[in-house]
Amino acid sequence: MPHPSDPSSMLRPDFSIAGGDGHHGVAPSLGHAPSEAAHAGYRREDHYDDISTDLIGRSVKRILESVGEDAEREGLLQTPERVAKAYQFLTQGYAQDPRAILTKALFKEDYNEMILVKDIEVFSLCEHHMLPFFGKAHVAYIPNGQIVGLSKIPRIVDVFARRLQVQERLTMQIRDAIQDVLNPQGVAVVIEANHMCMVMRGVQKQGSSTSTSSMSGAFMENPATREEFMRMIR
Repeated sequence: MPHPSDPSSMLRPDFSIAGGDGHHGVAPSLGHAPSEAAHAGYRREDHYDDISTDLIGRSVKRILESVGEDAEREGLLQTPERVAKAYQFLTQGYAQDPRAILTKALFKEDYNEMILVKDIEVFSLCEHHMLPFFGKAHVAYIPNGQIVGLSKIPRIVDVFARRLQVQERLTMQIRDAIQDVLNPQGVAVVIEANHMCMVMRGVQKQGSSTSTSSMSGAFMENPATREEFMRMIR
């Protein structure tokens, strides 16, 4: 059991689907735990850290009381626990290792043209107000003797998005993780997102969006390569 003084070690929910063969994989979404999946032979099991759930839940209850709510009324009785579990899910990236994810699916391949995975859904939390920002990521790289399984690229996006973030850092972290493990000829990342901290509060600009880019290698050094990437994601 993690020690309460180490918050990063406490936020480690385990979201899995158990199959008849005993294999566990990451579940696509959060639900009640445990519950029966739609297909026979599968059971959904969501596991949360009890210490984290208790500590976050107590804080949420104090927030409810501080804004003038009755935390004991029917509609709010389970809210502290629900919020605690939601935040563990939304910050599960702290407990995940991007290098381990990428190295599990590396393959030698003599392919040296651009590989692009675009329109990857991104959901994250702004670290300044802990409000959501969401949008799409476009990630490309040019191999240098090895490729990575395509599904690993969206997984890397999720690892860093499921943390408290700023969009600028998120963009660079995705680039650096792929660059460090694959050592490709170059990596390009563009994220386009809407920030609720600008929509729901503050300047309240509902139509605004934010675009960030981060590039390395051939995408940085070769304008034609960079232009090809930008043209492909339009």
